[in-house]
Formats: sequence, C-alpha cells, structure tokens
Amino acid sequence: QWQLVESGGGLVQPGGSLRLSCTVSGLEFDYYAIGWFRQAPGKAHEGVSCLTVNGGLSINYANSVKGRFTISRDRDKTTVSLQMDSLEPEDTGVYYCAAVRLFGPCTLSPSHYAYWGQGTQVTVSS
Repeated sequence: QWQLVESGGGLVQPGGSLRLSCTVSGLEFDYYAIGWFRQAPGKAHEGVSCLTVNGGLSINYANSVKGRFTISRDRDKTTVSLQMDSLEPEDTGVYYCAAVRLFGPCTLSPSHYAYWGQGTQVTVSS
C-alpha cells in the first residue's frame, strides 16, 4: 500500500529555516510528481512546490516562496525535501506532500494530486 509521510515541521522565528521531508513508498508508477502544499487556518490548500520523479526534470514554485524555498529529492528517490529559508509568518500552516501519476511538467494545483500525506505543522512566529 502507498504511503507518504511528512516530517520536519516545528516552531521557528521569522527569518529562520526549516527542512521538511516527505518519505514515499508503495507508489507503483514509473513516472510521477511530488508536490508540497500548505493550508493556513481557515484557508484552502495552496501549492508550494513540486518536482517530477523518473521523468524529465520539472520543478515549480509558487511565487510567494521563490528565492526562499528549495525542493529536492535524494538519489534513491525515497525522500523529497523542502528547504525553507527566510520564513515569514505568512508561511504558517500545515504542510502536506502529495503524489500524482504524471508524465509532463508538474503543477501546483491541489486537485491534480491523488495521494496525500497527513501533514506536518509549520509555525512561524516571534
């Protein structure tokens, strides 16, 4: 059975950093994408970043995090990380990783992703 597990969330001050990890298992796809999404209290899911696995390299970032966040995966493709620097209070929310079978460029639309983890809380506050 497939499973996506997020880790690395926590409480940080504005300007601080966190590194989130998404461990993926059980996806029987040759080509798929992993996306990071977040949900602030009372708001809809927002796409943060995504990358493709096994296909041609495709990376995408929301405008709100460009220059501050970096997505990457390890060589054995079991873990996708999101390095978050220069964190702002507006970055606060529950962060989810999600997967979708995909051959082309990845998207930041939550509705395109079929497999979701349980989320990890990120709080940026002074």
